[in-house]
Amino acid sequence: MRVIDSEKLTIKMWLEDIEDGAVKQLTNLANLPFAFKHVAVMPDCHQGYGMPIGGVLATKEVIIPNAVGVDIGCGMCAVRTSISFADMNIDLLKKIFGRSKENQGGIRSAIPVGFGHHSKKQSESFMPTLPILDKGVVSEEYNSALHQVGTLGGGNHFIEIQKGSDGFVWIMIHSGSRNIGLKVAKHYNDVAIELNKKWHSSVPHEHELAFLPFDSIQGKQYIQEMEYCVEFAFCNRKLMMDNIKAEFYKQIKCEFDEMINIAHNYARMEHHFGANVMVHRKGATSAKDGEVCIIPGSQGTKSYIVKGKGNIESFQSCSHGAGRKMGRKEAERSLNLEDEQKKLNDKGILHSVRQKSDLDEAAGAYKDIATVMENQKDLVDIVVELEPLGVIKG
Repeated sequence: MRVIDSEKLTIKMWLEDIEDGAVKQLTNLANLPFAFKHVAVMPDCHQGYGMPIGGVLATKEVIIPNAVGVDIGCGMCAVRTSISFADMNIDLLKKIFGRSKENQGGIRSAIPVGFGHHSKKQSESFMPTLPILDKGVVSEEYNSALHQVGTLGGGNHFIEIQKGSDGFVWIMIHSGSRNIGLKVAKHYNDVAIELNKKWHSSVPHEHELAFLPFDSIQGKQYIQEMEYCVEFAFCNRKLMMDNIKAEFYKQIKCEFDEMINIAHNYARMEHHFGANVMVHRKGATSAKDGEVCIIPGSQGTKSYIVKGKGNIESFQSCSHGAGRKMGRKEAERSLNLEDEQKKLNDKGILHSVRQKSDLDEAAGAYKDIATVMENQKDLVDIVVELEPLGVIKG
């Protein structure tokens, strides 16, 4: 653990290699008047908006929308199938995925990706119960969200079929709260900015860390709507997983274990160092003692099912993935398409790196997951290692 103790609060980092922009954001966090104890930095950390991805911040009396992020509730789910790796071949995998060019059948037809939504509203039984608010973003976006539940989204979201070190085939999904989470995040960050101006807040506007007090009307509304988005993101992943299971059933007789689900963009009231504080995890995963967590790698590299060690210095947290080492545009400029494709093809992976614009999600754009896992040995224990067989990207 690397420590920076030059600021108001100590910054504790589980990595050595970190960009200057992320360090500047961390110093901003460490000097917030309401920040608590110290700032924890996970080994996949990189610069974000206001607060770095891979940051953990505890606060007293306030909540910060930008310290949660725009994809509220974004997270992972994973299911172990009863299928032995020996029974999974490339032809079966292609049938489960569906034909890419014609987009007929399989997961590709069952689950819209990118900006795609369902053409028909999904059943309200797939949605969380609406919060009771006179005027809320969630209520306004609810009907649109009925088309979005059970959809993957874009960016770094993915569906992956994997080979486990336990000998079984696994299914993993990375996705969030879609447009409803984005709208909630933007609305309340804008509200916080205006209120902070009105209050002549000591937190500089350019730090992008506008806050809302817990006991304010706006703060209470944000917490309620944020929690709804976390639940919506879970429902979104669950519906996708159910639809993926249905595609497996069509091709092979199998059973499925209970779904593991974790979020890595949210804020939650927790008890740490003798105080009840709001813990913001932005691209970080809860890792309480014995808690089962998911740490995905990049496209083409290992992912991990782990158990938390409950390390109090990280606010009982761990990384949410490998973490980017270069921005999306930089990846497109600097990575070689043929080289990245060859890495995946040599491993026999059905992948999504087909053109230059896909390089932003190539393995070369991400940190080495092995190094990330080595840096957090005091945060988690590895239970199962997962290697990709096929990937669908948003």
